[in-house]
Amino acid sequence: MDDMLARRWFTNDGPYVVELERRLEDHLGVRHCVTANSGSAAMLLAIRGLDLSGEVIVPSFTFVGTAHSVAWMGLKPVFCDIDRATWNIDPTACEAAVTPNTSAILGVHLFGRGCNAAALKRIATSHDLRLVFDAAHAFGCSLEGRRVGGFGDAEVFSFHATKSFHTFEGGAVTTDDDVLASKLRAFRSHGISDLDRTIGLGTNARMSEVCAAMGLANLDSYEATLKASHTVHQAYERGLEAVPGLDLRESAINEESNWHYVVAEVEEAECGLSRDSLIEVLRSNNVLARRYFYPGCHALEPYVTEQPDAGRLLPETERAAARSILFPAGSSMAPEDVDRVCALVRDLVGCSS
Repeated sequence: MDDMLARRWFTNDGPYVVELERRLEDHLGVRHCVTANSGSAAMLLAIRGLDLSGEVIVPSFTFVGTAHSVAWMGLKPVFCDIDRATWNIDPTACEAAVTPNTSAILGVHLFGRGCNAAALKRIATSHDLRLVFDAAHAFGCSLEGRRVGGFGDAEVFSFHATKSFHTFEGGAVTTDDDVLASKLRAFRSHGISDLDRTIGLGTNARMSEVCAAMGLANLDSYEATLKASHTVHQAYERGLEAVPGLDLRESAINEESNWHYVVAEVEEAECGLSRDSLIEVLRSNNVLARRYFYPGCHALEPYVTEQPDAGRLLPETERAAARSILFPAGSSMAPEDVDRVCALVRDLVGCSS
């Protein structure tokens, strides 16, 4: 901070932003990392840079900001169902949603678990579509032996303060496309490509030096963050494994998670409690469990009005939205707090320890 104040360079592609982008490129194994002042801004830049139009296929079981970014750019989000086992976008349902107006597939890596990127790539190639991934949950994760960040035409990260890796507030687009990266850098700065030239409409989506400095500090300690998050996740696995009707979401053998999210599916018939009842009791005991991605983007405005029949084609989405529970977790959670949460759940469900 002292160095920044002495230099008096607080924004406009300062040295900390440049350093963070270079280090993230190395960390993620990509040619280009273009930072932005939020994950949402980064998504808007990606959509603009890829010149998408018409319809974009996107899962409904995601943060509404994903769908909003598509709609904000004047495009139509076409909601696609998810796979029951992973809660990620279902490639079969995705391909069935392709129409002559489709310009892109927007997959979402949920809860640190990567999409079936290979299947989505085959679909995109077959139908001449762009492929973008929302990687807001997936910094530090690996898929098919590669870091998330280099799949598709572009991947979009959120560096919000709630994420595994953060810059207070921020985001980034990663890509191996030199032309796209050049466009993104211009579009995040009012379309300015050099001192006296613009390439088109743009906005102010630049990351500040303060946020970049925070990112550099967090990147230095990120391996320790992963280790601490994994310890918390393992404690939940041990503490909840005997609870009937509570199925923790886990990564596949060929994946590496960031362990930042402890998410489960509640089967009321086995658990003896509905998901909402369980959350209500946990919160009354100061455990900040919550529903996640409820009720699904398709059931929120403006989509529920614009596409009132969308839910008919999303049975797995509605099933997951009605059953998902997010437990408090993350690298800063104390082991004794995990034990307390697990003991409370076991007591509520009537399990022996």
